[in-house]
Amino acid sequence: QVQLVESGGGLVQTGGSLRLSCIASGRPFISAMGWFRQCPGKEREFVASITWSGSTTYADSVKGRFTISRDNARNTVYLQLNSLQPEDTAVYYCNAGTIAAQRSGGPYWGQGTQVTVSS
Repeated sequence: QVQLVESGGGLVQTGGSLRLSCIASGRPFISAMGWFRQCPGKEREFVASITWSGSTTYADSVKGRFTISRDNARNTVYLQLNSLQPEDTAVYYCNAGTIAAQRSGGPYWGQGTQVTVSS
């Protein structure tokens, strides 16, 4: 079993930045970790993912603005959010699982952290 705990959400103005963190526990090796988000009134969607070796994948809507990274020694994944827009307002969820399930979501989810971008 894997437990994921996110932190770093908050309220920011348009154009601002935030850094989300997610700490995993319960398993020493997780092949892929990533972030999803659920915007108000919409379904949960893929944002970014990173493999154990550091290979990254991004949704088109965040390419060039968001950066995912991970510290394997600390079992932690980060999401740097830059140039935030009101449409980025969402609950952001950390996810963990296999490489094959990066875009669909692995079996482990965090509780979510709210990001609100004011216009």
